[in-house]
Amino acid sequence: MQPIFDFFFSQYSDYPLLFIILEIVAVIFGFLSVWYSKQNNILVYPTGIVSTLIFVYLLWQWQLLGDMMINAYYFSMSIYGWYIWTRKVDATHFTPITSTTKKEQITSVFIFIGTLIFVFGVYEYFDKWNNWTAYVDTVTTAIFFVGMWLMAKRKIENWIYWIIGDIISVPLYFYKGLTFTSLQYLVFTIIAIYGYRAWKKNLRNDLRPA
Repeated sequence: MQPIFDFFFSQYSDYPLLFIILEIVAVIFGFLSVWYSKQNNILVYPTGIVSTLIFVYLLWQWQLLGDMMINAYYFSMSIYGWYIWTRKVDATHFTPITSTTKKEQITSVFIFIGTLIFVFGVYEYFDKWNNWTAYVDTVTTAIFFVGMWLMAKRKIENWIYWIIGDIISVPLYFYKGLTFTSLQYLVFTIIAIYGYRAWKKNLRNDLRPA
């Protein structure tokens, strides 16, 4: 039992207790945020804001710049998404779940490519190409940037990006020594699959004639 425990959590032996507590709190609020997103509940944003703010601080301390930028972007997009989700499209209806339009698909491609270029520039400027994880960081950042933008606009395709990014992040964060965060992304993957199915059912119901 002890070797298994050491395998998963020995990296925390050198971490300040405050960092461990903050990571656990951020993970809990991250779980809540993704769960509320699956439920199509506006609480996805306040819980997400708490989680991302904590992770921005922790990731800055750990010098994980790509991950830090993802969470800083999540924070800003959470404010934008909170507004979109509460905005009424008419006198009685709020912004509904929809599929991406051709224009939004093109915009997603531009966001993905633009993010790749931006993160590459940041890593180049700070000379952080010292590990293969930096290259994976660049790709996952781009994936999550698109996913967060689509979620804010209540597009069902956001779940596809989350699923792909979460699957990549599970081994990535474990390799970085962030076991709790790695487990978080494992659960995120499962919730995202169910989230996609729930939103798809919701979308079908909305498309049915009254």
